[in-house]
Amino acid sequence: MKKIDKLIYNSASLIVIILIAFIVQSCNQAPKVEDKEIIVEQVKPEYFLLRPETEKAYGYSHAVKIGNDIKISGAVSMDDAGNPTAVGDFEQQMKNCYSDLEKILTHYGCTFDDVVVENIFTTNMPLFLELAAYRSTIYTKQFPTGSWLGVKELA
Repeated sequence: MKKIDKLIYNSASLIVIILIAFIVQSCNQAPKVEDKEIIVEQVKPEYFLLRPETEKAYGYSHAVKIGNDIKISGAVSMDDAGNPTAVGDFEQQMKNCYSDLEKILTHYGCTFDDVVVENIFTTNMPLFLELAAYRSTIYTKQFPTGSWLGVKELA
């Protein structure tokens, strides 16, 4: 083989090796994502105060609706001034809580049939379990998912 032919042959081999390396390296790169404009519709939260003075004093909203979701804070047996009611009567406290929850659901055009999650925190789990059947008068079609948690104290 002539010297020039050898040089061309070796150069061609080197170019092929470089091209193969480039192709292999290109396969490891993430595909290019084209920049697309994404339009997100801003959903404004709708706040609901069941007991405005009490809720403002403690810094919370009893419920907030965002889109089709409604987030409801904990229900406590209290009067409009924020004073505890039915002290010592667990069953009545439970009824008072569900009554408040119903007011919130009604405000948003919903019923207990629309509730999908219910988390219950109680300081007396054994007594709650005795009275839990009351919930079947609230949830007449189906029960929501949720958790029942016994805690030391509630605010």
